[in-house]
Amino acid sequence: MKVIFMGAPAFAVPTLMALARTGAELSAVYTKAPKRAGRRGLEITKCPVHLTAESLGLRVETPSTLRDPQAQRVFSDYRADVAIVAAYGLLLPAEVLAAPRLGCFNLHASLLPRWRGAAPVQRAIMAGDSETGVAIMKMEIGLDTGPIAGELRTPIDPRETSEQLTARIAELAAKTIGDNWNALIGGELEFAPQSTQGVEYAAKVSKAEAPIDWSASAVRVRNHILGLSPFPGAVAGFRVGAAVERLKILRAEIAEPRGRPGEILDDRMTIACAEGSIRALLVQRAGRNVISGAEFMRSGAAPPGAMLIAPP
Repeated sequence: MKVIFMGAPAFAVPTLMALARTGAELSAVYTKAPKRAGRRGLEITKCPVHLTAESLGLRVETPSTLRDPQAQRVFSDYRADVAIVAAYGLLLPAEVLAAPRLGCFNLHASLLPRWRGAAPVQRAIMAGDSETGVAIMKMEIGLDTGPIAGELRTPIDPRETSEQLTARIAELAAKTIGDNWNALIGGELEFAPQSTQGVEYAAKVSKAEAPIDWSASAVRVRNHILGLSPFPGAVAGFRVGAAVERLKILRAEIAEPRGRPGEILDDRMTIACAEGSIRALLVQRAGRNVISGAEFMRSGAAPPGAMLIAPP
């Protein structure tokens, strides 16, 4: 059984490792090209899947696009039986989807058809969903529209950040591909069409969404903070003399005190919202390390009674 794996971030690594344990022939791993990093751009950084593939002694391909006919020929020449995709990041055109004998299958981190698209975990938390999950989806031209099998569900903890939930779903993805592998390659795994009801699209999160709206309820503010943690991070502004400094809030919980929306209410960094309040548990000033909300208050940067405002 010849397999091509396609993925890039840490989310995809458990699935790659699960495939390696099946004993199938991993003909190639497709992933993002290394990029320059560091202050001078002299360091070459490889993504987690690239590093894992090399540690396993696997062949790595890093095309910038799969729309190019030459890249499609290279893909086809592997004569793969199946391609497994997990957070790859590049569009698979029809020529690539049709190349493997059994097709291309994606591990998508949501309860489809809810949250099709690029940021399903962040959107689920920001929307206040009570559960999410992962399924094996047979890929087609439409955006995450293919039939699904092997779905696994998990509750969303109201204290969970997108980073933490992504890590948990990554393990579920590895489990569902491992549990269903023999049925998948044997053509015995039954795929069901997605429902036409409850379709939601998970647009990529942008930095423009980072500012916190203190006129929202405490629950919405908390979900906003947790959904954007650690990247891009929900942000507020606070005054330092005549200037306004940015402050990321990376962890928060619901608290009881009330006050004016945006007001810091006590030395535990409880912040009032339109309905209720949140307590900032982890924060980060621009250019500084992540600290607790209580440590921030002890620094005296913004005393109780100060107002958090729109960031600069």
